[in-house]
Amino acid sequence: MLGNIVNGDDADQDLLYGEVRSHAQDQRPWDNYHCSYHLYPAFSRKAGGQENECNPHQRKNEKQEKFGKLTVIRHQTDHRKEVLYMQGWMGKLLRVDLTTGRLSVEMVDPEVARDFIGGRGWAIRYLYDEVDPGVDPLSEGNKVIFATGPLTATLTPSGARYMVVTKSPLTGAITCANAGGEFPTEMKRTGFDMFIFEGRSPRPIYLWVNDDQAELRPADHLWGMDVHTTVALIRKETDPKVRVACIGPAGEKLVKIAAIMNDAHRAAGRAGVGAVLGYKNLKAVAVRGHNKVSLADPEKLMDISKEVRKEVEQIAKAGKLVLRDYGTAYVATVTNSFGIIPTRNFQSGVFAGAEVISGEILNKKYLIRPKPCHGCPIACGRVTRVEHPLYGGEGEGPEYETLAAFGSSCGIDNLEAIIKANYLCNELGLDTISTGMTISCAMELYEKGYLPQADVGRPLEFGDAGAIVDLTRKTALREGFGDLLAEGSFRLASRYGHPEVSISSKKLEFPGYDPRGVKGMGILYATSNIGASHMRGDTIYVELGYVSVDVDPLTHKHKAHYCKHLQDIFAVIDSVGLCVFVAMRHFVQHNESLSMTRLADLMNSATGVGYDPKNLLLAGERIYNLERLFLLKAGFTKDDDTLPPRMLKEPMPEGPAQGQVVELDVMLPEYYQLRGWSSEGIPTEEKLKELGLD
Repeated sequence: MLGNIVNGDDADQDLLYGEVRSHAQDQRPWDNYHCSYHLYPAFSRKAGGQENECNPHQRKNEKQEKFGKLTVIRHQTDHRKEVLYMQGWMGKLLRVDLTTGRLSVEMVDPEVARDFIGGRGWAIRYLYDEVDPGVDPLSEGNKVIFATGPLTATLTPSGARYMVVTKSPLTGAITCANAGGEFPTEMKRTGFDMFIFEGRSPRPIYLWVNDDQAELRPADHLWGMDVHTTVALIRKETDPKVRVACIGPAGEKLVKIAAIMNDAHRAAGRAGVGAVLGYKNLKAVAVRGHNKVSLADPEKLMDISKEVRKEVEQIAKAGKLVLRDYGTAYVATVTNSFGIIPTRNFQSGVFAGAEVISGEILNKKYLIRPKPCHGCPIACGRVTRVEHPLYGGEGEGPEYETLAAFGSSCGIDNLEAIIKANYLCNELGLDTISTGMTISCAMELYEKGYLPQADVGRPLEFGDAGAIVDLTRKTALREGFGDLLAEGSFRLASRYGHPEVSISSKKLEFPGYDPRGVKGMGILYATSNIGASHMRGDTIYVELGYVSVDVDPLTHKHKAHYCKHLQDIFAVIDSVGLCVFVAMRHFVQHNESLSMTRLADLMNSATGVGYDPKNLLLAGERIYNLERLFLLKAGFTKDDDTLPPRMLKEPMPEGPAQGQVVELDVMLPEYYQLRGWSSEGIPTEEKLKELGLD
């Protein structure tokens, strides 16, 4: 049964477009398994004095006004509702109440758009305003937000990212998981910047958004299906070219390290976002869109984009585009050379089998072809195939983080087994980092006699290639010992009386860099709002020379500064809708200031708002501080800004970083001071006022 947009006197006053209700007002849409809405016809957008192709007809009662340098086009509807358009942004969000089945369309305040940029920034603003930070993550009170940025779905190289933001069931903190592929571009082309999912469906469903129509459809027949099967079935039911983000069995079973997979192989992976969808009975989000993004200065955006693409190709011609040549897998030999590759659950930073699991071997034996995200000139993705009686399969990956988690951290140099574990994570919907690191934690617990073999059901020694494949599947399905692994490493280690064996911060497992040999990563892991994540301010860029800044990785000096600065920069990158690989290499200046001059120019060509490097960075700082406020209200304190005892007290036993520990006690006070926070890690009134958060 189709629903109608509610307008006029029946419309909720807080909605700018309207809402969906079933024709049968005394029935919930679930009684007929179907509800939908239709948007009003597209209104005219103007950019550079020209009518957009999407609608050449001038609308009556249209008026324009200036918001900074942003031209806002408003249309007064017959129902006294204003329709607002922006450039770069679509300007509206889709709110999905899973409890009632109601879908409503809301416009985004232009001040919020400007000050919080988009993507991660918009999502935290809405989450902070609408969700009690103390809420149980697996409850109706939690919300999940999918958010694109103003550069998503433009011609900007790597403008193909979206964020998933929610309260994490793994950590209890806010989390923001990022993914690329084709889904983010298609999502924005439906005409929405953001989807907000709230409540809980009484039965499995999926959302289908096709330009100006949206439906909640039953997904009982999809429940229990793996990711690839789910995508294939939804394509048959909707459109062969549909793009799908979904959960696998891991999310359905509320595995706390479950991911949301889009385009079958790309993961919004960290901190259990898939479990939140599983609790809400939301199996998938399917999108198909044809709307174009209106730009303030399309010619300038095109010029900047061409410059970047030319730079990338010049690097490729020089034989130095390692991300295209080897994907992120090339990093395994780099981290091993610096003595920071996680080995046997971070008991060492040197792995004898690093060369065996490297990008070179991956290419030589298993690579079919590189694969880019939408519009990306680098193509760091890997399509691979393994022919082996136990580990055979075909798919995408593995990335470096997967090689580190399932490989060196588990003491395994069997690349075929690692690739198989990676395929299983993609198919069943698991975060490869947390899954591999939790298994390596279990291996150390077993090695030290804390974990009985009877509990595991098998021996569990470092180097056991079969174990990672077996336990990955069991984790996703919560079978046997996998039910304990599904809770993450901190809860596992705590169950056996040794939480220190969990190499995590705020209960989120470390990625593939031992911070004893790259001190900036130590302060980053400790202070990251989502827990230990390299993707929230990766100091590796300056510490290992990926950008032209001369910084000694083994010193703690100035690392608080770089950590804070990069955290704010990454908040901007996550919000505009770019991939950090391209953004850090081509949109951020390679000097001490790491200025975002080119990125500001790009943002202005898209939005016309009038960003400059200073206020763009300030927006990143605003986003980071609002996340911190959420964290504090959720009950986190200074005591949670810490690292496992191994990082603080156990010197690295061998390799280039031998003898090193993380001097967190020195860096943390400096970091708080640079942030404008109190000695307890609380943003001061002055800082909040400066950021407009008072």
